[in-house]
Amino acid sequence: MTEVRIDYATPSRPVPWSQRLLAAARTAGKKELAIGLLLFTLCVIVAILNPRFLSATNLRNQASQVGLFGIFAIGMGIVIITGGIDLSVGSAFALQGVLLSIALREWHVPSAIAVVGSLALMVVLGLLNAFFITKVRLQPFIVTLCGLMFFRSMARFITHDETKGFGDDSSFPVLRLLAAGNIGPVPMPFVLLIVVSVIMWVVLHRSVYGRYLYAVGRNDEAARYSGINTKLVVGGAYVLSMLLAGISGIILAFWTPSISPNDHGLSYELFGIAAAVLGGCSLRGGEGSILGIVLGTALLQVLRNMVILLGIPSSLELAVTASVILIGVTADEMLSTRRRNRKLATPVTITAPVPVGTPG
Repeated sequence: MTEVRIDYATPSRPVPWSQRLLAAARTAGKKELAIGLLLFTLCVIVAILNPRFLSATNLRNQASQVGLFGIFAIGMGIVIITGGIDLSVGSAFALQGVLLSIALREWHVPSAIAVVGSLALMVVLGLLNAFFITKVRLQPFIVTLCGLMFFRSMARFITHDETKGFGDDSSFPVLRLLAAGNIGPVPMPFVLLIVVSVIMWVVLHRSVYGRYLYAVGRNDEAARYSGINTKLVVGGAYVLSMLLAGISGIILAFWTPSISPNDHGLSYELFGIAAAVLGGCSLRGGEGSILGIVLGTALLQVLRNMVILLGIPSSLELAVTASVILIGVTADEMLSTRRRNRKLATPVTITAPVPVGTPG
C-alpha cells in the first residue's frame, strides 16, 4: 500500500516538461545500453561459431541490409511512438517499385523526376492513411491492413501480374550506386541511414514536434487538452513514415534483380515493426529513440545472418527471430512492471499551505 505523507509547506511548482523528458531520456539510455550489449554479445557468439561472420563481404552485406531496413524502421518507430501501427509499408514497396520501373523503362521519364514522383506517391499513400486515421477516426490497424491489401492489389492490377525490372547494370547508374554502391568500404545504404538517423534524431529528440509525438503517445487526450493539435501530429507521423519508406523503397527496387508485384516487399512491415520494438519502442506508445531503432535493426539483421551462417534451416528463420523478439519484449515488460511497482511503493508527499496559527 502506498504511504501518503502530508508536508505543510509552500506549494511546489509543477514538474516542467524538460525534467520529464530528461527522466524519459535516462530510461531510454538504459534500454539502448542493454540493446547494444545484447547486439555485441550476439555478434561475438556468431563470430566464434562461424568466423565468416567477420569477413569483409559479409560485413558489407550486413551494413547494406541494416541501411535498407533501418531507414523505414525509423519511420515505423515514429508511428509506434504515437501509439499507432502501419501494416501497409511492404505493399507500398511493391506499388512504388513497379511504378518506378514503368516510369523509367516504359515511359522513359528522367531519373530525377521519376524518383521525386515515386517519393510523392509514398507521401500521398501516407496522407491517405493519415486521413482515415485522424479525420474518419478509424483504428490504425484496420486502415493500414486495408492499405496492405489495396496497395499490393493495385500493383498486381497495373502490371497484370507481370514482373518488372530495370534492365542491365549499365542502366540508371546513379540510382544503382545508391542501392549497391560504396563510399570507400561503407555501403551507400548505410551512409544514407546515418544521414537519415541524424536528421530524425534532431526531429524526435530536439524539436517541439518530437515532444508532441511523445506526448500524444503517452496520453492522447491529455495532449489534446493541453493545446496540442493531435490530429496534425499523428497524421504527420504517418506521412513521415511513408516518406522514409519511399527512400528505402527506391534502394530495395534497385537492390533486387526484379520486382514481382506478388512478393516484392512481402512482410517487410513486420521486420520494420520488429526492429522498432527490439529497439525499445513500446507498442503502447510514448517510448522509443532513434539510436534504439538503429540498434534494433542491426540486432534483427544479425539474427537473420546467424540463421544462414550456422546452417539453421531457412524455414526456421522467422521462428528464431520471433523467439528473440518475444524474449526481449517480455523482459522489457517485466522491467517496466517492476519500475511501476517501485513508484507505487514510494511514499507520496502532498504539499499543502501552512495552516493559520501554526508556529513557523
